[in-house]
Amino acid sequence: MARRVRLGVAGLGRAFTLMLPTLSAHPGVELVAAADPRREARDRFAADFNAKAYGSVEELCADKAVEAVYVATPHRHHAPHAILAARSGRHVLVEKPMALSIEEAESMVAAAREGGVRLVVGHSHSFDAPILRARAIVESGELGAVRMITALNFTDFLYRPRRPEELDTAAGGGVIFSQAAHQVDVVRLLGGGLAERVRAMTGAWDPRRATEGAYSALLAFRGGAFASLTYSGYGHFDSDELCGWIGETGARKDPALYGAARRALASIADPAAEAAAKAARNYGGASYAKPGAEPPWHEHFGLVIVSCERGDVRPTPSSVIVQGDDSQRTEALAKPAVPRAEVIDELCEAVLANRSPLHDGEWGLATLEVCIAMLRSARESREVRLVRQVALRGIIRA
Repeated sequence: MARRVRLGVAGLGRAFTLMLPTLSAHPGVELVAAADPRREARDRFAADFNAKAYGSVEELCADKAVEAVYVATPHRHHAPHAILAARSGRHVLVEKPMALSIEEAESMVAAAREGGVRLVVGHSHSFDAPILRARAIVESGELGAVRMITALNFTDFLYRPRRPEELDTAAGGGVIFSQAAHQVDVVRLLGGGLAERVRAMTGAWDPRRATEGAYSALLAFRGGAFASLTYSGYGHFDSDELCGWIGETGARKDPALYGAARRALASIADPAAEAAAKAARNYGGASYAKPGAEPPWHEHFGLVIVSCERGDVRPTPSSVIVQGDDSQRTEALAKPAVPRAEVIDELCEAVLANRSPLHDGEWGLATLEVCIAMLRSARESREVRLVRQVALRGIIRA
């Protein structure tokens, strides 16, 4: 049997819950330990994986069996936990957003470099196979240079159960840190990475959820290409309608369930009860449910169109549609055997084959720079120049 990456998990909350089908099924990784403050989550992890479960990330990083740490703790802990892991000699896979400030992200990159370990920033939807295939088509040159990218996503994000800090921008809450990190990463990958400036506006329309719930941004790239990014989490129009009613995680959605998130939230009495409702859905919680047996389609982040000189490319959950000057085609994609496999593929190549990851610390820092610049642009009503961008490294084969 080929050697597997011995992975420890920092945080058994929502991010881990969504990543669990990947971590359970991927042949390149072995779950050997976890850390979480919730006793019920630790007990379930120990039973499910016959592995150790700790009450602190410090204990996890001291476990000699752990080779790499998946940092899936709340946003404000990403930087300190990733730095702790790197300084302990562990490779790091950190959830988005990478950090809450440029200074934190720079410290993470430095800690990985000084510790001689790999830092991978993900999951973001730029790992998705349809996005990677779209970029490979762009790199083939058949349609000429990228000129414009359109990205649009409308969800009910703001009305899903949240902890108080998830509704506080200063603590990493709101749709810029939680959702723009996906969309910016997607358009940067499709556009080659070297964004130069951004102009954005944000919306915070519900005083009961007093953080950014929507944004629109225009991102300009070196060479003249530009991308428009629009997101709303206010739970009205659902852009999964434009993706064949396949949801973000690749599972089929029932459009008859319109408004379900708002209705469920209306029955929750106060912030403490809302936080408890979120915890109950997570791994080890009373309402935790394993994913269905039906294999999902590829994940996505709404409608994405790459406009090139001689045609458009549109990734979907099940295909990539190419529409050129004289003809069009649909490249069908098989359902993934392991959802989000690309994330662990990249981690395994970085750790086991010592290859530089595509989504490394510098790439993640550049995406974070755009997100923070969007907040600044909206606050100051002006364009913001970007100075920490990096080019897409290597050829993508998908």
